[in-house]
Amino acid sequence: MRKPFVAGNWKMNTDSHSSVALAASVVSGTEEIEGGEVDVAVCPPFVYLQAVSKALSSSRVALGAQDIYFEQKGAFTGEISSAMLKDAGCTYAICGHSERRHVIGEGDELINKKVTAAILGGILPILCVGELIEERKADKTAEVVTRQLKKGLANLSEAKLSAVTIAYEPVWAIGTGLTATPQQAQEVHALIRKLLSDMYSRALAEEIRIQYGGSVKPDNAEEIMAQKDVDGLLVGGASLKADDFVAIIKGAIS
Repeated sequence: MRKPFVAGNWKMNTDSHSSVALAASVVSGTEEIEGGEVDVAVCPPFVYLQAVSKALSSSRVALGAQDIYFEQKGAFTGEISSAMLKDAGCTYAICGHSERRHVIGEGDELINKKVTAAILGGILPILCVGELIEERKADKTAEVVTRQLKKGLANLSEAKLSAVTIAYEPVWAIGTGLTATPQQAQEVHALIRKLLSDMYSRALAEEIRIQYGGSVKPDNAEEIMAQKDVDGLLVGGASLKADDFVAIIKGAIS
């Protein structure tokens, strides 16, 4: 059975004080949860990684980054390498979030390089895939997710794939208040698992965790997580409130 994995993506929010306070509240709120029940991570802005890492010290909550660059060092102004993330205490890094794809303009090939670099640098990547509202309306969800998944995982061996978490985030449900129905989420998660089975093996596909992301809240987390192929949640806005985030985590293991 796949262990649930709930991660909070704080995006461009918090400051030096509130980021540490939020991390400390998440640690406090999850102390009663058994470590074997669920994996938990928070992904603050780069500038607060080290401070949040200290707040998470000796807790069961892991640290993640919101992005990563594919080079290890050099003249890449503004970029952050896997070695830097490891040094700051990170375990995970989000790769290909829809806001990186559709606001910043990252393509599948660049995202693939980031996934590969993360693994080589000892960071566990969370590869995000998902369709725009016009793509869903045009019945292109499967086409888009298939392309993003295959290109995002290009040239990864089975051994490397085992380090990856996939996150399905329908772009139309991110920050809009809209949420894919549990049935819609399950359909795409099942598609992703079938693709992984075809690309690698059924056994490996059954081991890979697939998160759902998109307006996840305490009142829908349990129902979404009840779906067969939903193994976790990538939480945006609700992760900025410790009580809501902890409630989501508890809902994920109900």
